[in-house]
Amino acid sequence: MAAVYTLLMLSLLTCAGLLPLSLSDPNDESCLTHLSESLKDPYKNLQNWTKSVFSNPCNGFTSYLPGATCNNGRIYKLSLTNLSLQGSISPFLSNCTNLQSLDLSSNALTGSIPADLQTLVNLAVLNLSANRLDGEIPPQITLCAYLNVIDLHDNLLTGQIPASVGLLLRLSAFDVSNNRLTGPIPTTLSNRSGNLPKFNSTSFLGNKGLYGYPLPPFKGKGLSVLAIVGIGLGSGFVSLVLSFTGVCIWLKITEQKMALDQEGKISQLMPDY
Repeated sequence: MAAVYTLLMLSLLTCAGLLPLSLSDPNDESCLTHLSESLKDPYKNLQNWTKSVFSNPCNGFTSYLPGATCNNGRIYKLSLTNLSLQGSISPFLSNCTNLQSLDLSSNALTGSIPADLQTLVNLAVLNLSANRLDGEIPPQITLCAYLNVIDLHDNLLTGQIPASVGLLLRLSAFDVSNNRLTGPIPTTLSNRSGNLPKFNSTSFLGNKGLYGYPLPPFKGKGLSVLAIVGIGLGSGFVSLVLSFTGVCIWLKITEQKMALDQEGKISQLMPDY
């Protein structure tokens, strides 16, 4: 009977918010600590991001960190957008294993996208747009099978789009516009079949070396058919003019030579004085 009473009291205290729903996870602490160390915060927007808070960032569904959302005592979302943050993306973000949304857009982050993000198996939203990230898109992120959104536009990313990205069945928003990507757009993205969301050209524009459907065809560096025909006609006309001119000159010279010959013959017939 006492055990039942104790259990009932704990349930009431939990519902009243007097006790945390779950204990803090040490992985979250490591994740937040390393992320804070990898970022530079010139305008002090993350003043409350301190080690003392990292050890216990959540109380049930309540977060003690600005930009963080908790779910049952774990970091559930990180949204640090438009804060003029500098530095790089810590690979230790992979320790926030309950993370479902990561939004670091509209900052000044540099470096590459860590391949370690592949361990965030619950990740549904990845928004790293409007930064200065370089390097290639790591194909490992496609191991995050629940990804619904991949937004990487307005960065300095290079290389090709991994073909495996198109195999993400839940992917409904994809944007890599305004980067430095090259090569063909994977058919797994451009020709999605069935009920899978399709992506138009706006997802790929602004990459000079990127080609393929749904982008418009390249304006060929070679000569167009009309240009070739025009050049052919033009060169034929020039050749015709030159030939005609040459004939005229030849006739003129021949005529002058014949006249001189005739003058020579007449002068020979004239008596000497």
